[in-house]
Amino acid sequence: MSKLEQVQEWTATHQADLAYISDPRTIQYLTGFYSDPIERVLALVVFADQDPFMFAPALEVEAIKETGFKFPVYGYLDHEDPWQLIATQVKTRVANPKQIVLEKNQLTVDRLEQLKRVLPTTSFDKDITPYINQLRVIKTPDEIEKLNIAGKWADFAFEKGFAAVKAGRSEQQVVAELQYALMKEGIMQMSFDTLVQAGAHAAEPHGATNATKFKQNELILFDLGTIWDGYISDASRTVALGTPTAKQREIYDVCLEAQLTAQSAAKPGMTAAELDQVARSIIDKAGYGEYFIHRLGHGMGMSEHEFPSIMAGNEMVLQPGMCFSIEPGIYIPGVAGVRIEDCVHITDSGCEPFTHTSKELTYVG
Repeated sequence: MSKLEQVQEWTATHQADLAYISDPRTIQYLTGFYSDPIERVLALVVFADQDPFMFAPALEVEAIKETGFKFPVYGYLDHEDPWQLIATQVKTRVANPKQIVLEKNQLTVDRLEQLKRVLPTTSFDKDITPYINQLRVIKTPDEIEKLNIAGKWADFAFEKGFAAVKAGRSEQQVVAELQYALMKEGIMQMSFDTLVQAGAHAAEPHGATNATKFKQNELILFDLGTIWDGYISDASRTVALGTPTAKQREIYDVCLEAQLTAQSAAKPGMTAAELDQVARSIIDKAGYGEYFIHRLGHGMGMSEHEFPSIMAGNEMVLQPGMCFSIEPGIYIPGVAGVRIEDCVHITDSGCEPFTHTSKELTYVG
């Protein structure tokens, strides 16, 4: 049974007339087509007992057909009312739809109101998001192979980025150089904005890469990922330019122990919360618990942040095929920031990483 057929079966089982799928990544997962429609409307409409259809901006219609999507595709022009056109197509198949399920974690209030405007007698109270999460959380061998290839390109990016670091150069220059090296190899997109953060700037976990210049005797944080056939990589390394201070080295060593211990511990049967605690307890014991200010990890696959979260309070049991990051971090304002991260997939007896760049402290420049 295809993924699309599974969604159709779920829709019928939950006594809904149809599912309105609007997350571009879910549409890609179910059909193979991806586009970010920005302000325009892109939707996959899956009926309980009829063929689905895609609705898209007119400029996307041919691209959808080229993916091999074998069902109807309807386009609209910018001056047309997309919601009325969607309602018309729905009503040609279900004259009076009573229940439509939605991805509630993705649909804006405005767009829900638009659907209610054109389908005023329909209920939209059911959420298909938890089912989509469960469908996507266990990766197939084919998906894992794509994630492995994306991971190899992340390793390539680290190699080029580390080689580009020199005192006096900027974070932005290094990002440009490593991404240019990838583009020359045909890797045209990163899975998220590449982070290169020098010294105290790295104490901002999501601080954007900027014009900060590298100085001798500081740590430099890299966080990057690539895309391969729709699947992403995501990894972090922290390297040293010159000789780090004793405090910086201590932070690094604690973070490394937490990451290696958690990655070694990850296996089927333990919970996400238990795995988070493995890493967190090491950082807490070293006296840096207040500086570990995010969850241990997040799911990944087609998106950099997927279900589930590897964090305290999540009693979800890890199973073979689950893919997620293991990324402890210590961020001390004005001093340094260290994060070390691999994404892994759970195997029958443990886990395997998608990236293999050394995690021992690397000296660059």
